Order: sequence, then C-alpha cells, then structure tokens
Amino acid sequence: MADHDATAAATPDHQAGTPAAPRFGDAISGQLAAPRVLLVWDAPNMDMGLGAIIGGRPTAAYRPRFDALGRWLLRRTDEIATTGGAVPEPEATVFTNIAPGSADVVRPWVDALRNVGFAVFAKPKLTEDSDVDSDMLAHIELRRGTTGLAGVVVASADGQAFREPLLDVAAAGIPVTVIGFREHASWALSSEGLEFVDLEDIDGVFREPLPRIGLDSLPDEGAWLTPFRPLRALLR
Repeated sequence: MADHDATAAATPDHQAGTPAAPRFGDAISGQLAAPRVLLVWDAPNMDMGLGAIIGGRPTAAYRPRFDALGRWLLRRTDEIATTGGAVPEPEATVFTNIAPGSADVVRPWVDALRNVGFAVFAKPKLTEDSDVDSDMLAHIELRRGTTGLAGVVVASADGQAFREPLLDVAAAGIPVTVIGFREHASWALSSEGLEFVDLEDIDGVFREPLPRIGLDSLPDEGAWLTPFRPLRALLR
C-alpha cells in the first residue's frame, strides 16, 4: 500500500491538483460517500440451488464466473448512473460460511473472489443456524443508512428471508434486482417491484449451458428430479 501511495504522489496530475481516484479500501469500508449499487451474494443458498439443478457438486464448467458477474454489475451501475443524481459506486460482497476444517479448501476460492474485486464476508458454520442471511440484510441496511443506495442486487433464492426487506427497499424508489435460478425464484418472479435475472442469462457466467430440466419441458421418456436436501434434514 505504501508503494501505491508513493506512486500516486509522484504523478503530474496529482501534483497539479486533479482529484485522485477513490481508493478501493475506502469504497468497501464506507468512507467513500458515493451511493452504492450493492450486490450481495448468498453463497450457501446459491450453491444449494446450483447443486439441485445439476444433480451434484459443480465441475469447473458449471461454476459461476465472478469476473463475468462483476462486469454485469458495472454495466448495471452505468445504467443506473444515466438516471441522474450522484454518480454511484458498484460494490459486491459474497457472504459465505466456513465449515470446521475446510479453511484450506475454501481459501483459494476466497482469494480468487477478492482478486476480481469482490469483498468476502466469511462466517464460521458452527451450527445449522449459522446462516448469513441476517448479515446480508444488515449490510444492506448499513449502506442504506450511510452512503445511500442507488440500487440493490441480491443473489439468493431465500424468499422467506429477503422478500419483505427487498420490497421495503423497492418501495423507497430504489431499484432492486434478484439474481437466481428461475426454478427456485417464484417469490421474486411474482413480486411487483422486484426485477428478476436468471444467473444463466448473464453473459459469460457459465462456460457451458446448465443441464436444466423444467416441468414444462420434460423429455418424452421422463426425467429424474433430485431432492434439494437429504431426508435426514427433517431431523435437524
């Protein structure tokens, strides 16, 4: 960081009084006053939804590319900026749980996210109730009450947790988008005031088309639809 600051101080534009570009750390910490186009990603929920669609753990071809998602967010921010007012700042955070003993496995993924400009909120998975929903909602409210929100994007299929809070944000005139899989997002598709974007419709997010089977497009020979969770989950 010291080298970066030293370089900035030596540039002619900086010496001439041209305002320096905002530091990325200031944007994430909330020190940058620009209103946010805020994306929050519910990693446990999105992973479960993707696994249900492909019938297991995703291979590299079926893992979402967050660089493509980041470029989509930049375009979305530019669209919102054309509506006038203060120039918004894009901000993206992935919220995830870290199960005991999994840190070494998850670390490369976390580092890759940070390398493409995403912040990561990581929470230990101590119990079945150690979800990140409340942390996501708290972050949305923090930005809403400090920097302000120019737009909100939530990647999750959890309508029970997010539907009412997002409708409240939308009622204040803030554009709200839900990203997910249409098979699991009837709550967003049917909610007036919420825009829904299927993750697979975002250009470049998946390397190959997902093997999706809808009830309205079944093959003649029929198809197996795997459970979203094991039966033993009923005992938890």
